[in-house]
Amino acid sequence: MSATMQAKEIKPGAVVVSQGIPVLIQSMQVQTPSARGAATLYKFRGRNLVSKQKIDITLKGSESLDAADFERRPVKLMYSDGQQVHFLDQNDFNQHAIDREIVADEMLYITEELEGMLALIYNDECVGIQLPSAVELNVTECDPGVKGNSATNRTKPATLETGLIVQVPEYLSSGQRIKVDTRTGEFLSRA
Repeated sequence: MSATMQAKEIKPGAVVVSQGIPVLIQSMQVQTPSARGAATLYKFRGRNLVSKQKIDITLKGSESLDAADFERRPVKLMYSDGQQVHFLDQNDFNQHAIDREIVADEMLYITEELEGMLALIYNDECVGIQLPSAVELNVTECDPGVKGNSATNRTKPATLETGLIVQVPEYLSSGQRIKVDTRTGEFLSRA
């Protein structure tokens, strides 16, 4: 018997059952009503793990969904070919492959050294990747750092080793390693 999750407990990375179909939640938005007595709405965007289609689910705070029966397994990136990305299971050293388009957003944060990444296994198939909340990446391209600007809040775009573009403080320069929040895509700190 799977657990039931109230709308407010469902977070990105959760796998829930909606209308009998397992759905990987990718993002959420909370809509607080302006009128008294109106219900807070939780809007989820996810991916149907059977058809791979995007799906939107809206729940009131008191409504709930069942958690899907799936497993999280620690993995590391092995390689990527044109169609699929291949991960090595850190427990039993089996390989898990997933279509590149399914994990396109996650690939902007994944390097071969990345620790703490989990494969989401449903019915013995890898259906998604869960990233750690922050990753370290190298800055490969940005305007030169400006001395004396460390106190300002001005930012500039920086291209990271995976192709991700992040706004960073002006004092950073190419070749430096930074921490990035995988949930928001924002610069956190120097690594």
